[in-house]
Amino acid sequence: MQNSSSVRLLRRAALGCAVAVSFALASLGTSASAATGAGAQAVPVGAPSASIAHSAATYGRTVALTFDDGPGPFTGQVLDLLAQYHVQATFCQIGNQAAVNPALVKRILADGHRLCDHTVDHPQPMRTLPHATQVHEITAAKEMISKAGGPGTRIRWFRAPGGDFSPENRRIAVQDGLRPLGWTVDPRDWSRPGVASIVATVKRELRPGGIVLMHDGGGNRSQTVAALRELLPWMTRQGYRFSLPAS
Repeated sequence: MQNSSSVRLLRRAALGCAVAVSFALASLGTSASAATGAGAQAVPVGAPSASIAHSAATYGRTVALTFDDGPGPFTGQVLDLLAQYHVQATFCQIGNQAAVNPALVKRILADGHRLCDHTVDHPQPMRTLPHATQVHEITAAKEMISKAGGPGTRIRWFRAPGGDFSPENRRIAVQDGLRPLGWTVDPRDWSRPGVASIVATVKRELRPGGIVLMHDGGGNRSQTVAALRELLPWMTRQGYRFSLPAS
């Protein structure tokens, strides 16, 4: 049998362990609550993923076509071709361009296409801008595009100019309800490398579920239009279905 002294020592040791455990649990609870609170403040409930979308929303032999820097003088020709082949696409628009071309924005929506925020005026490199300026470029562009599209206009994605994504501008986009949008095929049509080069690059790099980057604005896009005349029937013959990017 244990003597009274031993019993007292055991009781003190047990009490000490219980207190230590209580403090540890309280500390964990406080840390978890703080982390949850910080996360809740940084990312709104129901916000889209902050990961950059690099695939179509649907599986299988699909392709998502995206057009940047418009709307502009060549947007109508792009829309005509898309309608001819019953293609749904996504237009990443410059806020200033949308503001001066509201009829084109409305036509894009009426034709069943989707919209993407591509900043107010396409600053590069975007990541070097002050935080407040980056917020303005994303949030103001969304407002300008929405206003041009009219009531009920929905914008699902944000594409950084030149693909210059950073943790900062991705976080700003997500807080505004926009998922960062990348691409997997870039024929560099903005540089006007020639119709043959644009077509060859898309054919070489396209894989099921891919996202193609092209341009309907930002300059003379006659080569892009000509390349689409070849690529749309080719994609159709290859068995591709046209989809939207993952959102």
